This record gives sequence, structure tokens and C-alpha cells, in this order.
Amino acid sequence: MEFLTGSLQAPERVRGYYKMALIPYDENAVWGLQKLHKSSSTYHFANHTIKIKQNWKQLGVAAVVWDAAVVLCSYLETGAIDLRERSVIELGAGTGLLGIVATLLGAHVTITDRAAALEFLESNIQANLPSEHHPRAVVKELTWGRNLENFSPGKFDFILGADIIYLEETFVDLLETLEYLCSEHTMILLSCRIRYERDQNFLKMLKGHFSVHEVHYDTSKDVHIFKAQRSFHKEDL
Repeated sequence: MEFLTGSLQAPERVRGYYKMALIPYDENAVWGLQKLHKSSSTYHFANHTIKIKQNWKQLGVAAVVWDAAVVLCSYLETGAIDLRERSVIELGAGTGLLGIVATLLGAHVTITDRAAALEFLESNIQANLPSEHHPRAVVKELTWGRNLENFSPGKFDFILGADIIYLEETFVDLLETLEYLCSEHTMILLSCRIRYERDQNFLKMLKGHFSVHEVHYDTSKDVHIFKAQRSFHKEDL
């Protein structure tokens, strides 16, 4: 980690490669990034203790737990959304925490990320899901905008994504993927911080194709949760 004047640097993934992203420098950011370098983090959701392995040096942003995932897990645990026996897909799963929690809450979950992250992702899934839950969780490669025919369009009741809208270069592919996977009844739940103008730009793009509403804001972590559904499907599930 290299310190710059007033900022920190962190790797971002673009089509399998890493580039450096500037993160505003403050004490909370420094403490947060120190936590990312821990080899594991422990959480308590759905009456289970979940110990997530992290490996920043090997996989960068794909191998650490971000606040947006924790906030979305907490939101799901409240029961605001009933996941029991529902079909769910998680995009950009990284460590797998969100997919693990969705599975423990009763969903059938397809947990996806790029090929380079799958072995690490699978290890967290296997280590944290009781054996009786293993059939309910499937790890699968998904690079946004590519080989979408490997997935059944409209199959999923829910699409989950935590902190996945930070790279402008991926926005068009992400939007294409969301459109492909969605049916009239599908609900998208995206959790994120609104850091930069580009984050607002993605929300504007999303609103061009879906009806988008903010359903939760965590003031302590500055994380928003947005719900999106096809524009002509206004009613809530």
C-alpha cells in the first residue's frame, strides 16, 4: 500500500487486470484498509458464525469483505425480503459472505465472480455452509456481458450485488447482464457507497431501464441499498 498526498491507493479489477484507484485519505479510511489486510474476518448472521478468509495481496478487492456486503447481509437478516425457497444470483461475490448469508436464510443461490476469484470464493463457501446447505449454493463463473447464455434469463427472483458499481469501464457490461438476467418479477438489490460522480452516473443508467428506489441507508457505514425492477413493474413483491 502506497501513501500519497491526501489519498490511498487500492487495486481495482478491469477485465481480469488490476489498476490503481485513489481513495480519499482520512483516519477511518486508514483503519478500514488495515482491516482489509487481515487474513480473516468473523461475522454473525442467520444464527451462524461465519469466518471469511481474506487475501488482499493475492486477489485485491475480490478477496476482502467490504462494508456494503455487511450492510446488505444485515438488511436481508431483518426479514425485509423473504428469501426462503427463492432463486437468487449474486454478482461479483468476492469472498462469498453475501451469498453465504442468503443461503443460510433459505435461498437457492448462484454465487458468481470472474474465473480468477472462484477457487478462493469456493473455499469460503465450503468452510462456512453446513453440509445440508451445500446443495443450495452453486459457485459459477460470470464475467459481466460475456457468455450470458450460460445462465437462464428470467430464472432468478433476486439479483444481489454489494459494492459492484465502482468501475466505470464495467457499467455497460453490468447493465447488459442485469437486463439479461431479469424477468418481470425479478428484484435487484444493490448496496454501495456513493463515492464519486461515476457512481451517480451508473444509477442514472440503471434508472433508464429499471424502476429504482433507495430502500435503506446505513448512516454508520455510509452505505445505500437500492432496489431496482423493470420499469413497467412498479408494485413491490
